[in-house]
Amino acid sequence: MARDTVPVSVLYSSTGSYAAYGRDAAAGAMAAISEINADASLPFLLKARVSDPGGHAERYAQMAKEAAVQDGCRHIIGCITSWSRKDVLPVVERHDGQLWYAFPYEGYEANERVIYLGPCPNQHLLPLFGHVQPRFGNRAFFVGSNYIWGWEVSRIARELVEGDGGRVLSDRFVPLGSIEVDHLIREIATLKPGFVLTNLVGASAAAFIAAYGTFRAETPEAPPLVACNLTEIDLETLSPAARAGHIATSTYFHRLETPENRAFKARMLARHGQQRRLSAAFVAGYTGVSVLARAMVDAGTDEPAAIRKVVTSRAFETPLGALTIDARNQHAALVPHLALSDRDGAFDIFESAAAPIDADPYLVRSLPRVGPVVIGTPSLRVIK
Repeated sequence: MARDTVPVSVLYSSTGSYAAYGRDAAAGAMAAISEINADASLPFLLKARVSDPGGHAERYAQMAKEAAVQDGCRHIIGCITSWSRKDVLPVVERHDGQLWYAFPYEGYEANERVIYLGPCPNQHLLPLFGHVQPRFGNRAFFVGSNYIWGWEVSRIARELVEGDGGRVLSDRFVPLGSIEVDHLIREIATLKPGFVLTNLVGASAAAFIAAYGTFRAETPEAPPLVACNLTEIDLETLSPAARAGHIATSTYFHRLETPENRAFKARMLARHGQQRRLSAAFVAGYTGVSVLARAMVDAGTDEPAAIRKVVTSRAFETPLGALTIDARNQHAALVPHLALSDRDGAFDIFESAAAPIDADPYLVRSLPRVGPVVIGTPSLRVIK
C-alpha cells in the first residue's frame, strides 16, 4: 500500500551570523525525517521543504508563507531567535499552521500555534543563578546580543541580582553578528565583577569567548563566564584554553548519561560518524520532527488542532527523556543540567534536576525572591 506524503517545513538559517546553530538544527530535523521515512510501519512519509533565511528575520515570514501556500506545509520545524519566531507567528496563525520551536528563549509568550520544546527562564536562568550567586557573589556584568533574547534575559537576571542585594555593574548589548568585543573585555578588567553572564549568540558569542580566553590567560583572578545558551557549537572553533572553564545550563549536552541519550547517540553516530558531537541544536530539530510524527500516528492526521490535542495528552520518549507538554501553555516540562566546559569544547555535567521542571513562562510561580532563595528554583542534585 502506498504511503501518504506529508509536507513539512524545515526553517533554519544555515548561513548568516548564527549559521552553525541552524546547520545543526536542520541536520537533526533531517535525521529524524530519515528515520521516520525508513519505518515502513508508518502510514506516511515526510517530505521536507528546507529553507534558509540566512539569518535575516524578515525572510522567515516570507519563507514560512511560501511553505504553507506553495507546498501545503502545516507544520514548521524551525526558528532559533525570538525575533524570527515572532515574525513567523502571524503566518502560522493566518494559514492554520503550527510552529515547533525548540530553543531556549526568554519566556513571556504562550501562543496556541507554537509548541515550545525549549526551556524558558525558570528552566534555564533560575537554575543557573541558583548555582552562581551563592558561589560568585552578586557583582555581575551582563553582555548580550541586541535583540529580544538579550534584553529580556538581562532584565530577569537583573531582578535576581538586585533582589538578592547585589549590583549589576554593567549591562551591555552587541549588534547581532558583531564581533567587536574588545571594549567589553576592557570594561570587565576595570570593573572586576564576580561573574559575567553572556547572552550573546552565534559569531558574537564565539568572538567574545575567544577574547575572554586571552584576557583570562593574563588575569588569573578573571571571573567565570556563565550562560543559558552556550553549547558545544560555540566552542568548536576556539583554542583549547579559550574553551575551558565556562558554566552553562541546558536541557541537553552531548555527554548526558541517560539510557535515552545513549540509545540516541548510538543511532546518530552510526549515521554521522563516531567523531560527530551532538548539540542541543541538533536535538532541537530532531525532537520537533520526532514528536510531530508520533502525534500524527495517534491523531491520524496532520491537522494542527488534532496534533495539539495529542501532544498535550501523553508523554513522548526523546533524547531528553520522557517529554510532556502542558495543555495550558504548550511548553514542555524539562530537566535542566549544569555543566562545565573543558579544553575539548565539551561539557561535563555536574548537577541536574531530579525530575522535569514544569515551564513557568510568565514567572508567576517562580518570582519574587524571598531572601537568598528563588521561589520555584528547581532542586538540583550533584552528578557523581
